[in-house]
Amino acid sequence: MMGLFSQAGSHLRGVTGTNAKPREDDKAPEDTEPDDTSILDENEGSIILSLISQLRVGMDLSRVTFPTFVLEPRSMLERITDFMSHPDLIFGAEKCDDPEERFIRVLQYYLAGWHIKPKGVKKPYNPVLGEFFRCRYDYSNGTQGFYIAEQVSHHPPISAFFYISPSNHLSIIGELRPKSKFLGNSVSTTMEGENRVRLLGKEEDGEYVITMPNMYARGILFGKMVLELGDMCVMKNEKNGLVCDLEFKTKGFFSGTYNAIAGKIRRGSTDIGEISGRWSHVMDFKNSKTGAKRVLFDAVKDGQNVSPKWVPPEDEQEPNESRRLWTHLTAAINAKDMDAATTAKSAVEDAQREQRKRMEESGEKHVPRFFKFEDGKWVPKIEIPKDPEAATQVVKEWIFASCPSAKSSTPTITVNTNNVNNNKSPPTSPLSKSKSKRKDSPASP
Repeated sequence: MMGLFSQAGSHLRGVTGTNAKPREDDKAPEDTEPDDTSILDENEGSIILSLISQLRVGMDLSRVTFPTFVLEPRSMLERITDFMSHPDLIFGAEKCDDPEERFIRVLQYYLAGWHIKPKGVKKPYNPVLGEFFRCRYDYSNGTQGFYIAEQVSHHPPISAFFYISPSNHLSIIGELRPKSKFLGNSVSTTMEGENRVRLLGKEEDGEYVITMPNMYARGILFGKMVLELGDMCVMKNEKNGLVCDLEFKTKGFFSGTYNAIAGKIRRGSTDIGEISGRWSHVMDFKNSKTGAKRVLFDAVKDGQNVSPKWVPPEDEQEPNESRRLWTHLTAAINAKDMDAATTAKSAVEDAQREQRKRMEESGEKHVPRFFKFEDGKWVPKIEIPKDPEAATQVVKEWIFASCPSAKSSTPTITVNTNNVNNNKSPPTSPLSKSKSKRKDSPASP
């Protein structure tokens, strides 16, 4: 979403007609990141102008038709894995005797996920109902991690996800419910939902619950364009009475810094320490008692140390598995073929609409495959054994039952978070074949 309006604002401020080029001085503020901007070509600019004409203040952007060139070539279900990119920050936290230290280790995991973003901060594909993404992590210490995400609801859109590394005593369960609105000269995206982290070797801690900040695209019609994370998010561990109120600061008109964060960790009414820095650079923790300062995460120094993930080859994936489902759209985006991308995107979404129509007519209700709604939360449909080895085997069989290559003990790492799709011969998805000759405007992504 943010990438769409970064480009829209950049183009609109420099045009006097559809084929005009941006002004030379039309650029983002100097202290923003280079990858936060990109330049539209003439055809893209024409489509953006048409898009802007659809907008009304307060409009829910799920009702707006988006062009395919603003899309990041992967599904939101896969993008969530960015938060599983630095597991070393949290592995072993259950061995810390100090509950405050365990809390800080979980906070490190959360903060380290924000620096990963595509060039231009483009929008990932909106998953269709029943779509899922699965992967496995093979760590250098011989342990493994597993991830499964599924689109469990269409209206409202809800993505449920589950990560577990039994040998490293860690599980993360959560859901995302994004909502975007047009606000005049800006766009806001409210990221409802939460992450629920458990240290499996320290069950008495219960859950570490973390909410998400909001996202803003400023100056999309006039002024200087900038993308920001903003507002408050909270991390809580009720069992130990620990809370962190964390503010993602938006820059003021005359002062401030982009991507800044500030927060305080409290235990009851006692201040434990302060968080400061920039989520795109270095974030620090200062102990209130001793005054000692430590680095929580250095995105510049350690941001490239991303744990690679293994994804099943597309010819072993199921038709509604993310990469196979969207394979033609991804290929077209990577080839910069906008017509083919529009056709591929429409094919998947048309098939999805037809499927929902058939279900409505027959009175059938969609039942998620991997998750269930229980006590107001989406949780995985699996019982995890206490023994790490047994848990690893049970989880592996549950997630990868239909994938032969997942049984290999020494798989080849084929994918990382920055390489979206490098399978050489993707198969044809049954959904992607539906109405593949249509070239009309794509539906809301």
